[in-house]
Amino acid sequence: MLDKPAVATLLSQRFLGDKHTSLSQLPLPHTMSGAKKAASIIAASIKNNEKIAIVGDYDCDGVCSSAILDEFFCDIGYENYKVKIPNRFKDGYGLNESIVSELDVQLIITVDNGITAFEAANECKKRGIKLVITDHHMPLDELPRADALVDPQCKDNEFAFKEICGAQVAWYLVAALKDELGLVDYELGKFTDLLALAIIADMMELKDMNRVLVRAGLKQINSFARPCFSAIARLSGKESFTFKESFTFDDISFLITPLINSAGRMDDATVSFEFLRSGNLRCAEGLLAKISECNAVRKEREKELFELCAKSVSENDKVVVVWGEGWHEGVIGIVASRLARMYKRPAIVFSIDGQRAKGSARSVGKFDILALISSCESFVSSFGGHKGAAGLVAEPSKLVQLKTALNQACSNVDFNQISHDDLLGDIKADCVDSELMDIIDSFAPYGSKNPKPVFALRSALVVSVNTLGSEGLHLRLVLRADNRCFEAVYFNFEKRPAIGVRIDVLFILGRNYFRGQESLQLIIQEIL
Repeated sequence: MLDKPAVATLLSQRFLGDKHTSLSQLPLPHTMSGAKKAASIIAASIKNNEKIAIVGDYDCDGVCSSAILDEFFCDIGYENYKVKIPNRFKDGYGLNESIVSELDVQLIITVDNGITAFEAANECKKRGIKLVITDHHMPLDELPRADALVDPQCKDNEFAFKEICGAQVAWYLVAALKDELGLVDYELGKFTDLLALAIIADMMELKDMNRVLVRAGLKQINSFARPCFSAIARLSGKESFTFKESFTFDDISFLITPLINSAGRMDDATVSFEFLRSGNLRCAEGLLAKISECNAVRKEREKELFELCAKSVSENDKVVVVWGEGWHEGVIGIVASRLARMYKRPAIVFSIDGQRAKGSARSVGKFDILALISSCESFVSSFGGHKGAAGLVAEPSKLVQLKTALNQACSNVDFNQISHDDLLGDIKADCVDSELMDIIDSFAPYGSKNPKPVFALRSALVVSVNTLGSEGLHLRLVLRADNRCFEAVYFNFEKRPAIGVRIDVLFILGRNYFRGQESLQLIIQEIL
């Protein structure tokens, strides 16, 4: 049975292996293999006033990566460049031959993509275009024929912390350019807000240097130096006359990054890029209105597809694998995440378009979804990503075989156990108070490899149960344990307890703000 000192001890143990615990301890730019060479090539192009193209990606990480490099070029007064954010539906993912052919430039710099762009790299060679690739995804055995390649996942890259996102690689490229161009006073810390968004959006491990950068990034976001964050604050009701009500770590996860992602999911991520780079509040609010429309459509499409997918999930499957013709590619990743959470097992959702099935995979707990897909690669045309999330392409005719192979590969895996990896233990009812909440807050940010602590409260009496929300998908409860009453919410509830029964619940402790008043509430994860 846990008490408050035990909770603090267990949470602190998650970070015993961290080598970088402050901004001053971050690895230096020269330790990122390839960064110096890439900076040298880019600096030479700048000095020769060559045409440069930055090619990003349509997700939050790719948009933030593009914004970082774009802002750097603006800051140094370089104008002979363009930014290309590929359109998910027209261009597909990352740098390709078609994009190379449309860019009339002498140098292409990729951010958050390119590590498998073999045909595009060959096209650059053919056209005499210099190519600098910066990426963070896992490479294949061979590498593209780039003039410089910066990716911490490459075998020969000895960077001290591998699990970083594309925006961080772009940031290190800017740091190398700062050194190469002799910009002694250039402030790199101003980008930590964008880094925080990208790290959380791309589900990077929230340990070591990632934890440091997200903490610094939250402070930078709450400085409202960028008009885009002022616009979101006003839209979300977090804005007061003096901006006193700050964004939290959860706001990055559940408010800001979904907005930034929505334009790329539903339309064109260029809108989100321009939003991040807005020069004034009026411009930012105009672009945010477009993004909000995309987000509203995204929520509707997501709801429709999730309900459709849930009907075809078999309780006997160890891995959820579903597919359909013409499913919206912009929401299959979110639906896969919801399916994984609901069924507590990995989930893959495919959208079929002719002879091509594009899939998005999400994992649970610490299970390595990328390794699972790799073990079944004979049924897959291509794949890539991270341990927690991956993308893949397969022939529609092979989907049944792929589903069978994935389930066979996981036949001995207990996903119920894995999905409870974040369970810290049973907690005493008299320990659940504001002091415990402060302890939990002190170990934020929470996310990959540092999940919010889940506690078990045993034999709690159900005092009241009410439906929450217009669609009746959530519950508000009052529970009593050891002569103490607790308010609780159960989002997307799976079972509705009866008043007067005793239940065991798994919960996360959270803060609830209502009409200026703060209270604690149990956020129920599961009723056992």
